[in-house]
Amino acid sequence: MVVNTANSVIDSQNAESHDAEKNIFTEPRNEDSRRGDDTRRGNNDPRQNKHQGKQQRQNNQPRRDKRDVHGWVILDKPIGMTSTHAVAVLKRLFQAKRAGHAGTLDPLASGGLPIALGEATKTVPFVMDGRKRYRFTVSWGEERDTDDTEGRATRTSDLRPSAEAIRALLPQFTGLIEQIPPQYSAIKVQGERAYDLARDGETVELKPRPVEIHELTLVEHIDSGQSVFEAECGKGTYVRALARDIGRILGCFGHISALRRTLVGPFRETDMIPLEQLEALCNRAASGEGSLADALLPVETALDDIPALAVTRADAARLHRGQAVLLRGRDAPNCSGTVYVTVAGRLLALAEIGNGELIPKRVFNLTGLTASSGRNNEKV
Repeated sequence: MVVNTANSVIDSQNAESHDAEKNIFTEPRNEDSRRGDDTRRGNNDPRQNKHQGKQQRQNNQPRRDKRDVHGWVILDKPIGMTSTHAVAVLKRLFQAKRAGHAGTLDPLASGGLPIALGEATKTVPFVMDGRKRYRFTVSWGEERDTDDTEGRATRTSDLRPSAEAIRALLPQFTGLIEQIPPQYSAIKVQGERAYDLARDGETVELKPRPVEIHELTLVEHIDSGQSVFEAECGKGTYVRALARDIGRILGCFGHISALRRTLVGPFRETDMIPLEQLEALCNRAASGEGSLADALLPVETALDDIPALAVTRADAARLHRGQAVLLRGRDAPNCSGTVYVTVAGRLLALAEIGNGELIPKRVFNLTGLTASSGRNNEKV
């Protein structure tokens, strides 16, 4: 056996407010916005959905067969689209059996929404644990109940901060800090989503949470009362709460008026594909002029930060059956923890090394449509 990389090992994953497993969908779902809109919630009535399905069949709309598709699509999500809707759209475009996203992006926001198809859904937690980078605009003079432009004003001020005052404050919001999530967030309070309670007029006491801000910079300060920032942060950070808290300390109040995500884990802005481009590629593929595989990044792209371990075909057969493999001899790796296992250059499993054994935790079956060979060779 040969260890191919030696990056830091990541432990098994977290239970963030947006649980990774709940981001994975095997069937199309009607969705609520994070505001808990009543009309959208009404669409979740199963009797209504059944009636709609019958009506579609009566209109002779052909049913598209689902297929095995494995890989990552990094959607450049447009403003106004919810994350769940984006997953449903890509699932339909690829006719995929299974899909999910790696971290909710608000409808107000644009930018990187990593969408996992097929076996890539098994690697979603690794992306959710990665760093994220945002570029956002704060409008000063109003605090809103949603902490963005969609809400109603709750506090106002005629004060406007100077660039110097903002820069002097930013170190307080860098590093490991305590942050109170927005009232309109997906955090559960006694079994209910905070945004549902807020929509019903309830004021919820949300507890502060530790989050890590690796970098926070003022990019541009506009005389009209707006400032543009860039932030790189860890999991669980609410950029809307950053704008709210900075505005309160400055005494001028503020809310997010524009937000774009430019980095999610290993996925950068150069990996993003606009929805229009994906739809055009889908149309070309349907006419035999291209392949949707060109839009896919390999499943293992999400695993760049953990070691890779190459095994023999004999050991691969044992791992594929769910059996542990003894690590002996001079070629045995001297590391421990999580690794991803390959055989003949192909992803096989996620496994744990411990007590001289390689124990499979997640085995991949990559039969079906996968990333094209060109994208397999790309460096993210």
